[in-house]
Amino acid sequence: MRPFSPAFVALLVASATGSAVEPDWAYKPYTRPAVPAVKAADARSPIDRFLLAKLEAAGRSYSPPADKRTLLRRVTFDLTGLPPTPAEVEAFLKDESPDAYARVVDRLLASPAFGERQALWWLDLVRYAESDGFKADDPRPDAWRYRDYVIRSFNADKPYDRFLMEQLAGDELYPGHADALIATGFLRHYPDEYNAVNLEQRRQEILNDIADTTAAAFLGLTLGCARCHDHKTDPITQADYYRFQAFFAGYWPADVVVGKADGGDGRRAAWEAKTAATRAELAKLEEPYRRKESNRQRGRFSDEYAGILDIPEAKRTPLERQIGAMVGKQVYAPMANPSAGMSLAEKERWRALTAELAELSKDKPADPPRAMAMTDLGREVPPTRLLKRGQWNKPGEELVPGFLSAVDDRDAVCKPTATTSGRRAALAEWVASPKNPLTARAVVNRLWQGHFGRGIVASASDLGVTGDRPTHPELLDWLAAELVEPTPCLRRPDREGGLLPQALPHGRASDKPSGWSLKHVHRLIVTSAAYQQQSGPDTDDGLLSHYPRRRLDGEALRDAMLAAAGLLNPKAGGPGVFPELPAELKAANWKPSAEAAERNRRSVYVAVRRNLRYPLFGLFDSPDRNETCARRFVTTTAPQALTLLNDGIVLSYAKALATRAAKDDPADPAGRAFVLALGRPPSTEEAAKLAAFLDRRAGKPADALADLCHALLNLNEFLYVD
Repeated sequence: MRPFSPAFVALLVASATGSAVEPDWAYKPYTRPAVPAVKAADARSPIDRFLLAKLEAAGRSYSPPADKRTLLRRVTFDLTGLPPTPAEVEAFLKDESPDAYARVVDRLLASPAFGERQALWWLDLVRYAESDGFKADDPRPDAWRYRDYVIRSFNADKPYDRFLMEQLAGDELYPGHADALIATGFLRHYPDEYNAVNLEQRRQEILNDIADTTAAAFLGLTLGCARCHDHKTDPITQADYYRFQAFFAGYWPADVVVGKADGGDGRRAAWEAKTAATRAELAKLEEPYRRKESNRQRGRFSDEYAGILDIPEAKRTPLERQIGAMVGKQVYAPMANPSAGMSLAEKERWRALTAELAELSKDKPADPPRAMAMTDLGREVPPTRLLKRGQWNKPGEELVPGFLSAVDDRDAVCKPTATTSGRRAALAEWVASPKNPLTARAVVNRLWQGHFGRGIVASASDLGVTGDRPTHPELLDWLAAELVEPTPCLRRPDREGGLLPQALPHGRASDKPSGWSLKHVHRLIVTSAAYQQQSGPDTDDGLLSHYPRRRLDGEALRDAMLAAAGLLNPKAGGPGVFPELPAELKAANWKPSAEAAERNRRSVYVAVRRNLRYPLFGLFDSPDRNETCARRFVTTTAPQALTLLNDGIVLSYAKALATRAAKDDPADPAGRAFVLALGRPPSTEEAAKLAAFLDRRAGKPADALADLCHALLNLNEFLYVD
């Protein structure tokens, strides 16, 4: 039986969903659609007019506006991932000026916490982690520099096109620029089974991962469906898949220096001279044992792979260089204990030399900062072939880099540099082009999802035929056009109801906002009347006749508890931190940070181990970062409630909240705890119940207050955002 054609399947899908949107809509160029006229008086922005046009057609309208306290909590969590402080709540309630809310939005967008929150969805997308995954799950000590790069980029409102190009080809497009080198760490976040033996297969798995993640994250496409055959529904051929993958064929992982060593080269040279004799004797003593271990490791490989190590680097083919590097990583890996096979006399000398070197190393200058980066192995790269049924050992015809034929059926024009193939630069310029119909649509849809819980297209990384149809296709295209080419008049409202110029990145001022500004789109969304409605239960129609009530994710929940307790450490950046684990969980590769302040840093800085997610995050639906994640689905399970009720760490937050409340307001600690946790004072009825609870436990007032605070942290009002 012949398979159905993609076009026929697309027709069936469109018919089944009842959608008027063409199945291949995402592959077609977008233009800025006309903003519809509506009857409603609360159409504050083009966003509202697009939404109200559909609501009015359905005989519906917006819900009434949310009260100021609810709105402040909503937008503060959305933009920064933190609750508003009591002082911020009071200031907003007292500010009766027409632009009070707009100024709150500007303050939040300018806050360092903005980038820390917005980085989270991006790190999910790019499968960021600080360990390799697979069985060994070895640490990646420099991976955190990429996370900090993302936070810096969002805070600076780096143009999104530049943001993408740096990650795909920062080394080629912006050579010598430290941030651009760090950005290429995006291409290094694949899980790495470095101790695999079948290395051609492993190389192919890495290329598959890079290509699939790039397409999903940047273009919103399930490109991997075309790995073994033409895409069953989308107009993507198997040749498209491997032409796209060819952009990465010359991948070459590199740990690059991105700054100067502490103390400069002089101190390091002095240390090396002082320790030269000790290090030389130690190396000589260890050498036969290291050689023996290397020979053992070499024996794990076929003669074909092991023999690459005997070929001089300059004479290896591009593929031999890639495979040889993977073999060498195992054969020449540092030994955990080089003295294991030594004689007693050798061991004694080894211990003495090791102790001597440790003493001499007390004043050793720090190594220069390094980052996980990606470049090419050179101007020439291994050939890319169409793999029959996607099997690495069944290569077919050779293919050259090319774009997706449904969008742009051209071979790429690659301009090699002195050390790279120029392929990734060609891809970066195509992906970030204003003419690419996918890139802008994909990211504005993700921003919409971040504020409303689901995107205009619910399947955020599948804009294709089998994905969900957009609920408001014209609005999606309008937002995409607005991202790339902003409308000058769309600014925050001033006191008279007019519009003020938008603040631009890096202190620049202009009558026209800069293109590709994500903060501009955030501002448009959260200042719309749609966003400022009263909340209600999330519905599947996507028409937004009310704001969808949403639960905090694990990271925001932890940060909110720390903030309420007065424990949150706002320190930014640096290596991942390790908070305490639940008492019943022991892990050799998770040693809690020594200082309590470090353990209480924001959740975005918690170390991301692929084989051990921080339990609270995993419990509340964070992904394991083994593959790209476009949307966190919210589950409701008994262990969530049991953890919040019984976990010792949550109890410690409750006790800290009680201590803070008692210190802030000794006369009414319960009322103060209520304000710190929920952002509002208790009602008369609630205050009476709080007092009655404390009276019943009058013999142990500290314990009673801690129990009360524990109850506050378990309330739906704390866990959900209205």
